[in-house]
Amino acid sequence: MTIRQETAAPSVAAPVDPGNTLANARIGTADLVFFVVAAAAPLTAMAGVAPAAIGMGGLAAPLGYLLSGLLLALFAAGFTAMSRYVRNAGAFYAYIARGLGKAVGVGAAYVAVVSYNLIEIGMVSCFGYFASTGVEDLTGFALPWWVWALGCVAGVALLGWLRVTLSAKVLGIALALEVLVLLVLEIGVLGDRGGSTFDPGVFDPTHLSGDGVAGMFVLAIGAFTGFEATAIYAEEAREPERTVPRATYIAVGFLALFYAFTVWVVMGAFGGEESVAVANGEGGADLVFTAGGEFVGTWLADSMHVLIITSAFAATLAFHNAATRYMYALGREGLLPRGLGRVDRRTGSPGRAVVVQSAIGLAVVVVGALADVDPYTVTFLWPNGVGVLGVMAMQALAAFAVFGFFRRDRRGLSRVRVVLAPLAAGAGLVLLTVLAVAHFDLLTGAADGVNAALLVPLPIVFCAGLLMARHIRRADPERYALLTTTDVERD
Repeated sequence: MTIRQETAAPSVAAPVDPGNTLANARIGTADLVFFVVAAAAPLTAMAGVAPAAIGMGGLAAPLGYLLSGLLLALFAAGFTAMSRYVRNAGAFYAYIARGLGKAVGVGAAYVAVVSYNLIEIGMVSCFGYFASTGVEDLTGFALPWWVWALGCVAGVALLGWLRVTLSAKVLGIALALEVLVLLVLEIGVLGDRGGSTFDPGVFDPTHLSGDGVAGMFVLAIGAFTGFEATAIYAEEAREPERTVPRATYIAVGFLALFYAFTVWVVMGAFGGEESVAVANGEGGADLVFTAGGEFVGTWLADSMHVLIITSAFAATLAFHNAATRYMYALGREGLLPRGLGRVDRRTGSPGRAVVVQSAIGLAVVVVGALADVDPYTVTFLWPNGVGVLGVMAMQALAAFAVFGFFRRDRRGLSRVRVVLAPLAAGAGLVLLTVLAVAHFDLLTGAADGVNAALLVPLPIVFCAGLLMARHIRRADPERYALLTTTDVERD
């Protein structure tokens, strides 16, 4: 099957409403890094997910995180090259539309809206769960998870409505604390065990032949989810042709090295094989907290229990911002109700999208509370699993879109960056997406029947996007030609 690359028709003049555009030139490189690394939630990824990855992948776990980062670095090479020519708050939508055709782009846009909203919804419940259990364990003060979750919805909505730079500051503080507490853990382990902490044998490629490695890669690649959101803020960034690529490389590089090093140290704290046994044993999910308590002190374990709450809040805010900008971008073009494409004139934020997204989060929390479902295994893992899978699929499409965009004209860029790297990244991401579908229970913790039902919406909304694009092309060719272009580009 040949994927048709549709070239943009000459732009039809479009009036620019200065009061209906996102505030520009407000976000710098550091702000972008805070947005995307906070979305990845390093403490949650390490304390909450890495023990399961260690249990599945065994000694291959550190290498698994490193290789996942290298794959995404290949993706970033082409992704950032294309960012010079595409500035749109609906990043995946615009990239895929320019490289693989507008119809595929609209399909991916709908998948993006669903995916980022689902992840944000899941993170609200994650916050509620960690806040409820953590505060009760530390203080004895008990509140239902949904009360904390409602507070999270309100706080995120307020920050999402205000100037985007305020969100960056909040995320920066939360991220610094997450990284600091993990660094203290690493220093404690190294101070106790010294050089014996590091077993270079964990980077032996032969370990990748283990039975659980496929599942380990699914969890490892999921820990990077959110890094691609740098391009979402291109319309609001200062010098986006520089800040977006720079922030993307910093985010991917930092996460890959930090994840691999942290997992290596945690495994070294107990000894390679012993750490795998601990991770698979009773209480294995608390592997990182146990290491903090044993090698530093209970105060560190307690601090980590508190900071995992702020980590969940930071990730919720980051994905909320990403979801609302996708809704804004699609509302602006009539692919969603046009009211979503309006911004608040005082703050420059996508105000109406903030309200709608917050209402969705509120509804899910209320339904979850009334149904008395488990906030972690149901309202967190189920939507989060679907969202992560959707993002992985879009990353694969975006990688091939980079190749499609530069196929006829590399615009002076190297063959490695815009041909070989995106093709290699696309192939790797397709493989990981297939593995994620095959091992979907690792992302959701649900039974086969539930997993099948959870997977259905993604292809449905993708096909709905294809049909919408076809309808617009027939009914209004002029509007179809302008899809994925911002007011800046139309000028």
